Amino acid sequence: MELFDQEAAARQAADAPLASRMRPRTLDEFVGQSHLVGPGRVLRRSIERDELSSLILYGPPGTGKTSLAHVIAVATKSVVERVNAVTAGVADLKQVIARAVDRRRFHGQRTILFIDEIHRFNKAQQDVLLPHVEEGTLVLIGATTENPFFEVNATLVSRSRVYRLEPLTDDDVRAIIARALADPERGLGRYRVALDEEAALAHLVAVSSGDARIALNTLELAVVGAPEAQGVRTVTVQMIEEVTQRRALGYDRAGDAHYDHISAFIKSMRGSDPDAAVYWLMRMLEAGEDPRYIARRMVIHAAEDVGLADPLALVVATSAAHAVEFVGLPEAQIPMTEAAIYIATAPKSNAVVRAIGAARRDVGGERADPVPVHLRDSSHPQAQRQLGYGAGYKYAHDYPGGFVPQQYVPDNVKDHLYYEPTEHGFEAEIRERLRRWWAGIKRYRPE
Repeated sequence: MELFDQEAAARQAADAPLASRMRPRTLDEFVGQSHLVGPGRVLRRSIERDELSSLILYGPPGTGKTSLAHVIAVATKSVVERVNAVTAGVADLKQVIARAVDRRRFHGQRTILFIDEIHRFNKAQQDVLLPHVEEGTLVLIGATTENPFFEVNATLVSRSRVYRLEPLTDDDVRAIIARALADPERGLGRYRVALDEEAALAHLVAVSSGDARIALNTLELAVVGAPEAQGVRTVTVQMIEEVTQRRALGYDRAGDAHYDHISAFIKSMRGSDPDAAVYWLMRMLEAGEDPRYIARRMVIHAAEDVGLADPLALVVATSAAHAVEFVGLPEAQIPMTEAAIYIATAPKSNAVVRAIGAARRDVGGERADPVPVHLRDSSHPQAQRQLGYGAGYKYAHDYPGGFVPQQYVPDNVKDHLYYEPTEHGFEAEIRERLRRWWAGIKRYRPE
């Protein structure tokens, strides 16, 4: 663990940042990511047994990628070397590889190479590692905030296990803050700190957005700058605002404000008011709402309230949701805003939703008659010859325009309409097609 020794000493120094001093030393101290390092999980067992294979830790900042590497460094009997892809080059990698080869040849000892921000290495730099990872000379632990399937060489990814780290939950951040306030050696336990849970702590958790580093560094600045009276340092919401330069917006991600704000946002898009939609979007993002939750709601809204009046709305919303995962905040607010404006200004139709409801009512309330014989599967020759399956079926492509009228449902529901397109946007064209095709057979409203 030679290259980690200097960092370990730095964490113990009084002037090291709180986030560095409070790095977990064991798996039991590690907070969050229970889907990866919870009891019984594969990664946890591999660390405890010191049987790690190459892996890539992928997730947003402050979720524990580097901390997990430090836990592994403490737990393993291998030598752990660290390289930062921002400052290191091919020469640095070759030196690490040479030392690893010597350890393996002369001492039978493994080397774990931790590369922070591995996505910053170019293809040539990543290729230097490949043969040594394949041969087992190096066990690679890469950390990245970017999707490794896009930013890391496919050959290197294929020889590693990719683990996705999620943003810490509010409860995780609260637990980390509580531990820092209580720890007298590495944390702030040497101070008597009064932190208002309803206001100051709630705002600190909100602005941290699942990032432990932001939470701890903000807390430290607030405590150091807090006035002291009778030996107690009182941290208020105003101090957290001053440190973060973000005003507390009175937003509770688990309470009424969460539902009220998203409701206002959706109703603004449904009401075709792009200004209101952008306002509520910014209110939620500035208050610390999970951008993925907002993106999911936009995808649902594009399908539910725009529908086939503008099919591209769903494509735009889905692309924005992908951008949230791919680039993260703050940049992701741009495609999110684009999607909100597009949806708000698109023609609206809930005809698809009404079709679902009408069809479900028939499925639940009408007799479930058999599939008509001409629609049954006739791929097996005997099904066609002996049972008559498929007899009378008209193949649409054999007819002009690729359409021929025929019955596609059982007799008891043949006259029921489910999808009734509106005259809004693209649905007007759909309605005209249906009326032209099914003239005299089905009546598509509105007339």
